[in-house]
This record gives sequence, C-alpha cells and structure tokens, in this order.
Amino acid sequence: MQQLSNIKVILSGGGTGGHIFPAVAIANAIKAAIPDVEIMFVGAKGRMEMEKVPAAGYPIKGLWISGLQRRLTLDNLSFPIKMIYSFLKAGSIIRQFKPDVAIGTGGYASWPTLSAAASRGIPTFIQEQNSFPGITNKKLAKKAHLIFVAYEGMEKYFQESKIRLVGNPIRQDIAMNKITRNNACEFFGLDPAKKTVLIIGGSLGALTINQSIRGSLPLFAENGLQVLWQTGKSYSGIAADAILADSDARQVTMPFIARMDMAYAAADLVVSRAGAIAISEICAVGKPCILVPSPNVAEDHQTKNAMALAGKNAALMVADKDAIHELGAKVIELADDENLQNMLRENILKMAYQDAASTIASEVIAIIGKTKNTK
Repeated sequence: MQQLSNIKVILSGGGTGGHIFPAVAIANAIKAAIPDVEIMFVGAKGRMEMEKVPAAGYPIKGLWISGLQRRLTLDNLSFPIKMIYSFLKAGSIIRQFKPDVAIGTGGYASWPTLSAAASRGIPTFIQEQNSFPGITNKKLAKKAHLIFVAYEGMEKYFQESKIRLVGNPIRQDIAMNKITRNNACEFFGLDPAKKTVLIIGGSLGALTINQSIRGSLPLFAENGLQVLWQTGKSYSGIAADAILADSDARQVTMPFIARMDMAYAAADLVVSRAGAIAISEICAVGKPCILVPSPNVAEDHQTKNAMALAGKNAALMVADKDAIHELGAKVIELADDENLQNMLRENILKMAYQDAASTIASEVIAIIGKTKNTK
C-alpha cells in the first residue's frame, strides 16, 4: 500500500453486531495499514454501536434515527422529523470532520451519513453482508464507488462494475483463533470430555431459538451434551432459571458472549440464526452448524443466506416455525453422527473467505490515493 498521511475515514453501521463488527474490522484493517489515520464512527443513538464502538477504541457520534415499524406507533409519527434531523446532523458531521472517504456497513445511520458524504463529492463505499441487500444499500449503491459483497450473484441488485466479492469482515480474534479447546472449556467452566453445543441467536438473542433450547435442556443432558448459550438480555433471566441444577449437566448461559473466540474454540456444534456475519464466522472456524433463519427480516434474507450453505451440504437448516418441535432432536442427531459432522465441517470451510477486512482496506486506500493525487 502507498504511504498516505492526514487521512480521515468515516464508518457508519450499527443496530446489531452484524453491522457493527464488520465496521470495526474494516477500521482495524485501515489503521493497521495507516497507523495515524483518524477514524470516526456514526451510529444511531440508543443502539448497541454507541457502546461497542467506544469499547473497540474508536469515537462515535450518534444520530437520532430509527426505522419504520410495521404497525402504527409514536415512533412512526416521529420518523419524518428524525430523518430530517439525521440528514442535517450527518451533513454537519461531514463538514466538520472532512473525511477522505465514507464506508457504510448497514443500519439506520448509514443512509444519512453516506448520502451526506456523496453529496459533497466524497467517495463512498458499501459493505453488504447478506445475499439479499436492504433498501438502504440499494439506494446508496447508485452513488457508491465500490460495493463489497459476500455472496455471488449480487449483480442482480448492484451495478456489476462496482461489485467486489471479498466475503464478510469478521473479528480478528476469531479469524486468527489459536485457542485450544481445553483452554476454552476451562474459561467457561465446561468439561472438555463432553461435546459442547454453542447457541448464538445473534447479539440481541432470538426468542424461537431460546424457547427451543429451553425445552431441550433435559434432552441434551440425557445425551451427554453440554451447552454454552448466548441468550440476549431479554431472555437471560428465564434461561438462567431453566438450566439444570445438576453440575454434571454443564449448562452455561450468558446474555452476551464477549469472547466469541473462546466460544467457538469450545464448540463442537453450533446452533445459530443465519445472519451474514454469524455465518461468516462459522465458516471461518469450520464448525458443523444448524441454522435457524429469522423470519423477521427484510425479504427473508436469512433464509436465503442459510440455503446458500445448505444447498452445498455445508450446514443444516431448521425453519423458525419448526424449531420448537424439531431443533432439539436435530442437535442430538447431528451430535451422534460423526460422518455428517465431518462432511459439514469440510464443506463449510470451503465457503470461508480470508482477509476480507484487509482486502476492503486495500481497495479503499487505493481510492484515497487516487483522490489525493488529483487534488
């Protein structure tokens, strides 16, 4: 990469870990290439990025913005006011910070932030995690310099000349995971002699998965499986009350697992929603998994994500509507079938992309270099 100085970058993405973690991974990769780069995040007030981004070491400014609800609410009535405010605020942030580029990874704040940057002639970039893009990225794509995607066939939605197939950026500690299974089990108080089922319904939890796991805890114990269960905040109390008191069951619940590198190292099997970043992480660590796509997402894109793996025998899939009755038994079935585990492990590793964050950083920095040279 060429040597550049006095570089400023804005990143916008949030709402869930699936938007935040790629943005942080990209920021880290840019900073690794240009140590004195100045990076600013823009997120939505009250959303988890306002906590997770500062924890990762980056400053963030919040916009008063939210999405439209499907039913009539007070939030919907205030939506036009929030949008006007957010676009004005984003424009003010862009004018004051004067970024060389702006990068969006999805979430409510990306639209006003990247729109404000593009309107001022600042190069913009989109990182689309899913196999089906949301409305915001479709709108932003028209003025974006490049669009980084994780799935083939995205020319159906974006201008083909702008697309770069690079995979999804994942957290560096997961991508470079060197933790032993024994050490990871000790970290969570698990038994290395038992198979571990890791349950991750997303950073905010997943009600259907949580209810399915809750009802299956005795079944798991009977079959010698221990559980490491990320429940989300709203379900944490119910889950904690549901785990078996028998210490031999080894059932561990946590509202949020900060050390996912440890969690993946401890896991033999994974049960997960089919969010794009969760899938990318599972591909990178090569774990046999059962995906339960959320039905509550735009254009049912999680089902499309899951089918992309299931169609290549790289994952099993259970529909959300069937999970309560089928998920527990499917976990036992997979845990008992070593041949199936090996097939899933081998195939899912083939779908892993390496160094997505570094590849994106290289492309972005190349554009910065060209822009600087023309000024």
